[in-house]
Amino acid sequence: MYEPEQRRESSLKHQTRAIRAYIEGDGYALASTEGRVAMEYFDPSPHFQNKKYAFKCHRAKEGELEKVYPVNTVAFHPSFGTFATGGCDGFINIWDGKNKRRLGQFRKYPTSISALSFNHDGSHLAIASSYTHFLKETPPGLKEQIFIRNINESEVMPKAKVQ
Repeated sequence: MYEPEQRRESSLKHQTRAIRAYIEGDGYALASTEGRVAMEYFDPSPHFQNKKYAFKCHRAKEGELEKVYPVNTVAFHPSFGTFATGGCDGFINIWDGKNKRRLGQFRKYPTSISALSFNHDGSHLAIASSYTHFLKETPPGLKEQIFIRNINESEVMPKAKVQ
């Protein structure tokens, strides 16, 4: 019988929606319904476990309230190791995980972002926009759509860390 190398509990409190291994191969990003992403490491040593962190994303202020949207998908850029997240808010955010900062946000899509994938050289991003039953009722007229977006290096390249 197969035994896993490791068993982990999620560092996030709510349902997991996506998990993707880092391009460098030393860890993974974990996304959840609570509008958060956790950056984890495979190595169980304290040195690596002390480097893990989680951050809030796919949220919107509405007056005094903060609306939280599930994060449905994560895709790592094959050259730069930066990554994209897509959420039920219909937005795609680009992140620099090493420097712990958002690089940008793409325009709003018609409905939830259900899946993302960069091509082999990162010059294109395939985007699935599909209602993911985030609301109690399906809004009328929504349909599934696939978009292909040309990616400029400046959108996904890490910025120099500000001291």
